[in-house]
Amino acid sequence: MKRVYIPVGVLATLIALVGFWPSYFGPLVSGTVQKVPIIHLHAAVYSGWLALFITQAVLAARGRIALHMKFGRIGMLYGVLVIILGLATAFSQFGTRIEAGNLAEAQCALFGPFTDMLVFAPFLAAAWIYRRKPEIHKRLITVATTMLLIAAVSRMPPFRDGLTVSDYPLYLAVWLSPIYLAMLYDWFKRRIVHPVYLLGMVTLAMVRLRTPLRDSETWLSISAWFAKLYT
Repeated sequence: MKRVYIPVGVLATLIALVGFWPSYFGPLVSGTVQKVPIIHLHAAVYSGWLALFITQAVLAARGRIALHMKFGRIGMLYGVLVIILGLATAFSQFGTRIEAGNLAEAQCALFGPFTDMLVFAPFLAAAWIYRRKPEIHKRLITVATTMLLIAAVSRMPPFRDGLTVSDYPLYLAVWLSPIYLAMLYDWFKRRIVHPVYLLGMVTLAMVRLRTPLRDSETWLSISAWFAKLYT
């Protein structure tokens, strides 16, 4: 059962590479990327999270549980760094747009990463709470990691120009594929799907329905208050 998380981690990494290849990894390899330092730091930290996921999966599969748990404590702190840097990057770009006089664009662009972290954080916290219950812990980490892939999938050619209702099934099929893979393995090995996967699948699917909230009075008021900090 532990070995399934290795291909899950590899799949998540491939999704991140494909999604960000045109805008970041491709130009980085060719030496033509032009990004502010915080973007490079953001990419490095998020890539590090995927590397840590795969490392932990390999350690668990090989029975190196003591080392897995040691890295796990570091991993939880690393997860906090992911949240901090995700928000820092989002607000850095938010500030740049505000200074350029693009308030509406800034409010719109901030909504996605801000709410991404509001979903990632509870799953990360739950994984820490259930760290001594591996059957729950590893599944919570899988859901949290899949949450981080939303930006990569949104940049893939079929979806980067916006989503229509007919696009949602394919979008969710790609985005949630790490969870689907783990669920499929659950079903074949246990003839049951763990509730954590079901909760994660439903929660993440609902995230893609958040777009109307981006134009709500509540978000516009909150983001306008943030904007005042830059003026």
